[in-house]
Order: sequence, then structure tokens, then C-alpha cells
Amino acid sequence: MTTFSPFLLKIRNDYVFFRATQLVLRGRLQISRPRTSLTRVRNNWIQPLGHDTGLKTYNSLTKQKEPLILAQEGIATWYSCGPTVYDHAHLGHACSYVRFDIIQRVLSRVFGVSVIHVMVITDIDDKIIRRAIEESISPTVLARMYEEEFKNDMLALKVLPPAVYLRVTENIPQIVAFIEGIMRNGHAYATKQGDVYFDIRSIGDRYGKLMGASDLASEPGDTEKRDSRDFALWKASKPQEPSWSSPWGKGRPGWHIECSTIASSVFGSQLDIHSGGIDLAFPHHENEIAQCEAYHQCGQWGNYFLHSGHLHLKGSAEKMSKSLKNFITIKDFLGSYSANEFRMFCLLTKYRSAIDYSDTSMNEARSFLATIAAFNHDAKAYMRGQLQCQAVQEEALWELLAQTKSSFVQALADDFDTPRAVNAIMTLIYQGNRNLQPITKPDGSPRSPAVFGAILAYIRDVFEVLGIDLVDIKVRTHSVNCSGTLENVVEQLARFRTEVRAFALSVEDVPPGVPSHVRPRPHPDRVPLLKACDKLRKDLAPLGVHIKVSICTKEHFTDFTDK
Repeated sequence: MTTFSPFLLKIRNDYVFFRATQLVLRGRLQISRPRTSLTRVRNNWIQPLGHDTGLKTYNSLTKQKEPLILAQEGIATWYSCGPTVYDHAHLGHACSYVRFDIIQRVLSRVFGVSVIHVMVITDIDDKIIRRAIEESISPTVLARMYEEEFKNDMLALKVLPPAVYLRVTENIPQIVAFIEGIMRNGHAYATKQGDVYFDIRSIGDRYGKLMGASDLASEPGDTEKRDSRDFALWKASKPQEPSWSSPWGKGRPGWHIECSTIASSVFGSQLDIHSGGIDLAFPHHENEIAQCEAYHQCGQWGNYFLHSGHLHLKGSAEKMSKSLKNFITIKDFLGSYSANEFRMFCLLTKYRSAIDYSDTSMNEARSFLATIAAFNHDAKAYMRGQLQCQAVQEEALWELLAQTKSSFVQALADDFDTPRAVNAIMTLIYQGNRNLQPITKPDGSPRSPAVFGAILAYIRDVFEVLGIDLVDIKVRTHSVNCSGTLENVVEQLARFRTEVRAFALSVEDVPPGVPSHVRPRPHPDRVPLLKACDKLRKDLAPLGVHIKVSICTKEHFTDFTDK
């Protein structure tokens, strides 16, 4: 595999991504998808033909890791379900979006795959309508308000935006045409009330690719449904609800049809990757698959389904959600913690694992970042010659750096195992710190600044890939610790200065026979210590550290005391 520097790789990927996105969205690039299989795996999944990336990812369609094979070399088509914009986004949403942002960054910046990511904004829905009625405002106004807030939240969390956001309300004609196509293919029917339902029986045992066909819950609806599992593609209009014209009368789209339509309008009859929270696997993603395969008349629409685990408040078995009213908004969270800290919190668990949120887990993430920042500070001090250490095991550090680079890539190639990747980096930092133990006196050992420069550059690059800015860590760490660790350091410094000053001010013994009116004087050789103490006090003042003057001392030693 050809390798590039992170900078050149980014330039190349950005250009490929820009051109490919332009062509796809303009309809000028046909992303062909072979429908034949190389290998049949469980649950009727067909391993796609195309370019093998060398990565493996857990596929919810097979419930196991599969080789990630893309139809076009260097390009991944990716669709994700965006927010239903009726309320504030919370940490449960943030966790899923940040985790998949990390994966997309890894694909593009580590493995050279340009991700063409499309996200839908659900701006018409039962919840939006109910909330708009409660607030006595237009559903459109409500949706736009929370859509803008969502985008600002994602920006604050450093989540890269998709190639394009597509709103449901701006794609109604396409949705109507998609439903008509499903009906033409014999997989949907209209009722007398003007509703349209997907006919699950019409696709036989092909329904249930994600969750299985048995014991699936039914969707509520009218009595004209042919099967209790049939779900709405189009809902007849009701009083006080927005509606659009259709062949079946005024109405609006069902929940699932929007994603099938919009994903197909951009990517066609097959898709590389579909992502979302595990709670969306059924019924939403299950029904998306059924709709797309019925419309396109294909055996496999989405090749890989990636699902992120739930975020729980520690001590609760329930996921964080608006309906349970156990959520923390992203805005409120960012008042206490930083985007870097939340991203590290996400990196420390596998993306498809459930994750417990608590102050303890956030402090663990903060501690990791503080360790990185401290190593960054000490290594730079060593490189400047400001930190004296014993002889550095340079050869071992170069070897460990090479091993870390390999381990980091191997971990990410194995289902994007970020905990293992971060552990490889932290092991490198730990060993670097062991070589930076200060000594009181230079021992003449040769210095090895180059290896620390290489380590720092690598750590900076990999965390930039993962979306963590080490410069921001430094600023944040200083502000967070100002009232704690830094205060203790200043206190110890002031105490040490006081002891040195007291020693310098101690007077010479008065020889026998000297008249009593002769006042004792300080030791002349300790005067430089007094001046150094005075200079330290003055130097600390502009930094906001003010050392108080001792009045009794000032009366006795005017020449050398604090002023």
C-alpha cells in the first residue's frame, strides 16, 4: 500500500472527495454496484465485489466482522439518519455522531478513503407537529430553529459536516415518486382513507435482515392493513397538520420512506455504508432495507450497517433519551466539559459498545488528556534544553515509535478499535515520560532531542486525525486546573521562598565585647538570596500571584526586604 504524509494525504483526499461529491450530486458519476456475490454469508448477506480496503468492520447484517469492500477504490458512499428536529440534541445523540465522525476521519485520513456522506434532516414528523402545536408556532419555524441548533452543536463538538444535508420537506416529490415505484413493483397498497402501506408479505422471508422476521413488533395503524406488521409509507392528512398533494390525496410521508428515498436519490440502487444508533436498527433501518430492495428490485441495497451503542447515565439501565426525560443537552454539557474531553470519552470505548456517562468517566477522559498535555510540555522543555535528564534510551524510543505506528493502524483496521489504538499511543507516552525524569545536576550524558520531536509530531498528527486538538488541550487543561493543581504549586513555591528568605535574613552572631547598641547584620554572602527572593515576588505579580509583605521583617531589614 502506498503511504503518504498526513499533509499530502489530506490534500489528495480533499480533492478526490470534492470532485467525487460534485459528480455524484450532479448525477454525472455512476457508482456501479455488481449484484453478484463472491461469498454468501449468514442471513443472506452477499459479500460485495470491488476494492478490498484491508479493513474489517462489524456488520449488523451478519452479526460478525466482515472485510470492508467498496465498489469504487478510494471512495465510500455513506448515509446516516440525521436528527428529528423538535427539541435540543442531547449527549446520546452526540455520542453516536462523534463516534461515526471518528470512523469517517480514520477512513479518510489513515486509510485514504474519501467518504461521501449524506445526512437527512427530519423536519416533518408527529413529534414536530405536537411540539409546534404546544408552542403555538409553525412546524417549519420549530424545525428550522432546532436544525440550526443541532448544526451548531455538531460544530462545537468538532463533528465534520456531511457532504450535504437534505431536508425531508424539500424532497416530497421524490418521496411520492419512490412510493409509486414500490407500488408498481407490487409491494405497497393504498387504503380508502388515503394511507399507503408497505406490504411485508409481498417480500416473503426477505424481511427481517437485521433483526429476524419472528416476533417483530407491529406498527399501529388503521384496520385496513393487510398485516399488522405493515408500516406507513404515506399518511393521510389530519386537521392542523402540514400536508402535500399526492395521487392518494393530501398527506405527508411516513417515517421510514424519507431515508430510503433520499439515500437512493444520491447513491442509486446500492450503498456502501449505512450508520445510526442501535435503537434505529428496528424498525427504522429494517424498513429502509425492505423499501429500497422493493423499489430497486435488488437482493441487497446496503452492504454494511454500522450501529453505535447506547449512552447510559451511570447506574441506569435505560438509554439517554428525550422521551424518558433523562438527558443532558449538548449545550449544558459543554458548559462543564470540553469537546476534546467528550471525544476522548468516546475513544475509550468501542463504537458499538454501550457506554456509561458519569463525572467519573469524564474525569478519566480528562486525565488522559492531562497526561498527553504534560508529556507535550516536558518533551518540548527537554528539546529546548530547559529540562535536564539522565541519558535517554534513544534507540529503544525510535523502535517503540515504529511499533506504535504499526499497532495504531492495526487496531483501527480491526473494526475501528479506538481503545486499543489510544492504548498504543499512551504506552508510547508512558515510556517517553520514563526517559524524562529530571536530575538536579547535568551528568554530561548526550542529549537526544530528535526522537522526542518525532514522537511529538506523531502524537499531534494522530490526535488531529481523531479530531482532538493538542493546542486546545493545553489551554483547557490550564484553565481547568487553575483553581486546583496550579494553586497548590504556587503555594509550595511561596512557602519555599519564605524559607529561603528567612535563612538569608538570619544574622551573624555578635562577638563578645561588642556594645549592645550595635545591631546585628545579615550574612553578607546571603544578600544575593534576598535579592533573588525580591525579584521572584516582582516577577510573579504580573502573573496574578501576589506575595504579602511581612511588616515585622520590613522594620528590621529595610535595605533587602520586600517593597
